Amino acid sequence: MNPKISVSVFIIVACFATNAQAQVTIDASKITCEQFVYAKVASVRSIALWLSGYYGGKQGSPVIDTKALEENSAKLEAFCQHPKNSKLPVMQAVEQLLHKQ
Repeated sequence: MNPKISVSVFIIVACFATNAQAQVTIDASKITCEQFVYAKVASVRSIALWLSGYYGGKQGSPVIDTKALEENSAKLEAFCQHPKNSKLPVMQAVEQLLHKQ
């Protein structure tokens, strides 16, 4: 085989090769405050972004207010760090925080 063709084939195969990873799905309604705070399921930021999108969608708002996202994420993290809230599902924690506003 021509060396140029071999290199080209190798590059093409390398570009389309993916790491062997199992697809992981997460039931967000079952993530506890403890799992959120200690990033046991996913990063705190990833979960906060998902929650922001979820609740924004429920309210029919496609807008992401990055400042509010950071502030609300910090409030949620502080709320979840309290020992009495560690087993509370994070979505219930959000609901409680939303009702306080």
